[in-house]
Amino acid sequence: MSDAEAHLPEHHSGLAHQFEDLEQQQESDFLGIWLFLVTEIMFFGGLFAAYAIYRFFYFAAFEGGSHILDARLGAANTAVLLGSSLTMALSVRSAQTGNRRALVVFLIATLILGGAFLGVKAYEYNQKFVEHVVPGLDWAPEGEVLARLAPGGVQHAELYFIFYFAMTGLHAIHMVIGMGLLIWLAIRGRKGDFTPHYFAPVEVVGLYWHFVDIVWIFLFPLLYLIGGRY
Repeated sequence: MSDAEAHLPEHHSGLAHQFEDLEQQQESDFLGIWLFLVTEIMFFGGLFAAYAIYRFFYFAAFEGGSHILDARLGAANTAVLLGSSLTMALSVRSAQTGNRRALVVFLIATLILGGAFLGVKAYEYNQKFVEHVVPGLDWAPEGEVLARLAPGGVQHAELYFIFYFAMTGLHAIHMVIGMGLLIWLAIRGRKGDFTPHYFAPVEVVGLYWHFVDIVWIFLFPLLYLIGGRY
């Protein structure tokens, strides 16, 4: 028996009936989340591959579409998500050390930062409607927006915005799911469900949250910084 096993309580409210002990359950939890993340990598990988192919063939159009976006908002959201990764890591650390109050505080902080990210993204989406560059719903760019898109072809620029909304929209859905999980963890954390012996749910959700943050770190330069800024 390892030292870790020797210090585990024989019975714990977090132990599911199908597992012999918390260590076995934790190993299963980690295997499950890593397998899930592999499927997510394949899912987003397909999108990134399709994006790369069309960007190669229609670079000028994608560049024009990219310059319609506000890189400052994208950069601000990147900073927000990096901050949320820090607070999520601190949440995991608080769970490991049994600091219930700090755990809840850091989970709520992560939740607030996630909400701020989605708020900025909602503002950006609204701006795209104002500029009439929403494929399939409101595609009628005019004025300065049309002038920026014209060199690369307005039709091909529409393809860029299809990728923009698909990729950022799917990322936003993952953010919403993550925020729901954070609320669940905060409720359980406030009840004292997590201890230094049992904190696997916090760590598993933390891995998911970090993955979603990493996806955005790739999305930001790929969508916002094509061909430099002017």
